[in-house]
Amino acid sequence: MPEISHFVAGAVVVGIAATALLDLVAVARHRWFGTPLPDYSLVGRWVGHMLRGRFRHPAIGSTPPVRGEAVIGWTAHYLTGIGFAGVLLSIWGIHWWRAPTLAAALIVGVGSVAAPFLLMQPGMGAGFAASRTANPAAARLRSLATHTTFGMCLYAAAWATQGFATS
Repeated sequence: MPEISHFVAGAVVVGIAATALLDLVAVARHRWFGTPLPDYSLVGRWVGHMLRGRFRHPAIGSTPPVRGEAVIGWTAHYLTGIGFAGVLLSIWGIHWWRAPTLAAALIVGVGSVAAPFLLMQPGMGAGFAASRTANPAAARLRSLATHTTFGMCLYAAAWATQGFATS
């Protein structure tokens, strides 16, 4: 398989698997601890409005809905997972998929918390690093925990799919 095809395949396989694992963790946390499930409809609303040229909102919940926002949000969620898997493979190389290390995956997972802190939360009206939320410290901790979990999911996904890396 040519190098670029192998890279794209790695990003897609590892990214989708890691994101699916993250979603399974969210379901388990919901069942065991009653934590709310993520609502990617609001992400879809944000992205849907971006496609219309509006990137910032005072409060995304009070912004008019867009058609298909749930599908848009879930698609954005999985494409983001693929993108961060691509970042990981860009930094550590495609050989990381054949022999994944937890440290590399955690660096990318924890580093990925910059996306909601710097882009998503300000764009959706929650402020820089959730500064406009009712409890910014709790929101930041939840984001950090989720992105750390995503790092672990990147590692687990690569480990579980590493046989595809040699195909």
